Amino acid sequence: MSRIVYLNGDYVPEQDARISIFDRGFLFSDAVYEVTAVLNGKLLENEGHIARLVRSCRELKLSLPVTPAELDAIQRELIARNQLREGAVYLQLSRGTTGDREFDFPPAGTPPTLTLFTQARPVINNAKAINGIRVVTLEDIRWHRRDIKTVGLLAPCLAKEYAHAQGADDAFLVENGLITEGSACNAWIVTPAGTLVTRPLSNDILHGITRRSLLMLAETHAIPFEERAFSVEEAYAAREAFISSATTFIWPVIGIDGRTVGDGVPGPVTRALRAIYVDMALRATA
Repeated sequence: MSRIVYLNGDYVPEQDARISIFDRGFLFSDAVYEVTAVLNGKLLENEGHIARLVRSCRELKLSLPVTPAELDAIQRELIARNQLREGAVYLQLSRGTTGDREFDFPPAGTPPTLTLFTQARPVINNAKAINGIRVVTLEDIRWHRRDIKTVGLLAPCLAKEYAHAQGADDAFLVENGLITEGSACNAWIVTPAGTLVTRPLSNDILHGITRRSLLMLAETHAIPFEERAFSVEEAYAAREAFISSATTFIWPVIGIDGRTVGDGVPGPVTRALRAIYVDMALRATA
């Protein structure tokens, strides 16, 4: 049975979904996206994801053709039609097309292209969440508006491919000696003194929805934290490290550039914070 996807107002089998070759998302990466986790058939932290989508659209002068409430209803309808219990809903919005390749923005009133689809995948019981991952560091070559969640993802794809070629799972991206984030995730360390550290919000990183929740949970559970930039050397010397994103929640990092992080196993702060977040997520989607 094929998935049912949403395309510009219609629910259609995935093999029947068609988008013009002149669509600006295809030609120029002139599009934004969001990924919302699904647990127990329900959306997790969707308000935050829709708010970030609205912000991305505003920053790019991109018109959202439906209201946030209508978008939430579309996502829920897709989950129901595909009988999704655990995984994610992917959403992409492009500036549409006027029927040819032109760098100039299309005239006002040109219909954008909105498409959504579901992805079934393990979110809670993932081996990498239990055993941890290894990362390598790599120069951050992305554009300087990483706070806008655009579909221009070639640099992250190259970073992941480089990591895999080095026998690692992912990459920590580095700019001026400081770690910005992972290829598709926020980066964290726990200092030898036990303080949680992640880079502060700016144009340099994606404003992670999971990141925001983890900081709130850390404060609630008296886990000390700092929002500041940290260096590659600090990451090497960290007691623990991990990544966060909508569909990983938290994955421990047990090695960086072939060096063991801490004891080489997921650390107590990482495990505790993941357990707290998973408990919150399960309660929210019960």
